[in-house]
Amino acid sequence: MFRRILPAIILFSIYASNLSAQETNKGFTIIPLGVKGGDDESNLSSYMIAPKGTENYVCFDAGTINAGLQKAIDLKSLKGISEEIQRKQIKGYLISHGHLDHLAGLIINSPADTAKNIYGLPSVLNILRDKYFTWDAWANFANEGEKPQLKKYTYFPLLEGNTYPLEGTEMKVKAFELSHGNPYKSTTFLISDNDSYVLYLGDTGADEIEKSDKLAKLWQNIAPLITAGQLKAIFLEVSFPNEQPDKQLFGHLTPKLFFSELSKLEALTNEKAFKKVSFIVTHTKPPQQTAEKVKQQLISGNINGLKLIFPEQGRRLTIN
Repeated sequence: MFRRILPAIILFSIYASNLSAQETNKGFTIIPLGVKGGDDESNLSSYMIAPKGTENYVCFDAGTINAGLQKAIDLKSLKGISEEIQRKQIKGYLISHGHLDHLAGLIINSPADTAKNIYGLPSVLNILRDKYFTWDAWANFANEGEKPQLKKYTYFPLLEGNTYPLEGTEMKVKAFELSHGNPYKSTTFLISDNDSYVLYLGDTGADEIEKSDKLAKLWQNIAPLITAGQLKAIFLEVSFPNEQPDKQLFGHLTPKLFFSELSKLEALTNEKAFKKVSFIVTHTKPPQQTAEKVKQQLISGNINGLKLIFPEQGRRLTIN
């Protein structure tokens, strides 16, 4: 009798162990390679993200690459040599818009990189093709544009609202348009791994300032994921303090506008589910005194107790 039961016990034990491992691995690992907006070329917008337990990363934007990797190695967030990590662990780049503080690292480090995809809205990829990966500006490491085409990078256009696999990873992506100084376009990337999601917004202005409905449409799309407990984190920029005049926002947010937009999103969900989401604050601009003011205004204005995260360059984040 015991001989008959024992294999079943062993099989159940293995099954339970596998379930436990799957639950443990749920979520995402994020390595901020650069967290600032503005003029510090060593610390500009770029975030590596991978399903927890893997090293198959993609980058949300690529303002800084090598300096951020070195910082992450120094902080023991990553192991190895920065060049090798870029070559082997970064499987592709999702570029939100064509401003240099979101893609300079990709361009500068392209000679040492390996073949991979650059994902973006067609309008964003066209800027890369026509303005940056040209033989006058640098060299054409991509598969389109000026000849000769070195074809290291492949442009992968994302049509708004469609879901695409991210090559070399377990993740998928869906893109939505944003307004960054209307009519200039930026992008939101919704990353998924099974039933877990992270939302990354490139630079964006508030709908009321932009005379746009881009954020309203985005909130409508993602609200069900929050209610279902599937959306784990939202990257959202706050570039300037509240004192910045509306006419000088240039398609960016202040703490006041940050909370205003999130209140619209919360109204589409429920309070309990909304408070489980982590909000990662990005793209705060220098000087340091101004950046500190932005942080203090966010902390003091957080009357609803949202989970605010202020990322540090190179310091690992785990999102469950």
